[in-house]
Amino acid sequence: MRFIEKPCAEFVEALASKAAVPGGGGACALVGAVGAALGIMVGNLTVGKKKYADVESDIMVLMDKTSSIQTELLRLVDEDAVVFEPLSKAYGIPKDDPKRDEIMESCLREAAGVPMRIMRLACEAIELHREFSEKGSALAVSDAGTGVVFCWAAMYGAALNVKVNTKYMIDREYAGKLNSEVSELMEKYWKKADEVYSNVIGRME
Repeated sequence: MRFIEKPCAEFVEALASKAAVPGGGGACALVGAVGAALGIMVGNLTVGKKKYADVESDIMVLMDKTSSIQTELLRLVDEDAVVFEPLSKAYGIPKDDPKRDEIMESCLREAAGVPMRIMRLACEAIELHREFSEKGSALAVSDAGTGVVFCWAAMYGAALNVKVNTKYMIDREYAGKLNSEVSELMEKYWKKADEVYSNVIGRME
């Protein structure tokens, strides 16, 4: 069974176990998907209300974009497990095996690539939550704030899962490019997430 198809309690139990998968990357993808879902919920609680008729078309566009992000993040819950398992096995290859470095490098790239995509998607979701928090129903504004916090967490967690893999790459130029993108996204989007959160607090006062 795919991890994303498991009941919540079973997924959490598997996550808590000593099994190689699911791990931090998959958890980040799931948290990000939950954050995106909260934005969509804000949209659903806004659409159809006379008070918000002038922004309904904007909200519909936001919901469509966020739904695509949510779908992809859910897919990446399982994708993270798919790419991590070969890496966990590669660490067991004897160090004197002439093919070890090549295999490890390939596995590390794959393992870093998924959380990098998770991070990018979480950042996109943070941007969309800004509009949900500004245009969405005042009755659901706390959900927009909660959603952006979840996406913030997914972004930061995914960053760690990229860097734990780039640390061991032989190709330091490639590792440096990924690390630079991680740093740039974190610097830009923690501020955006904080702005959204502050905006939500402001609408609740």
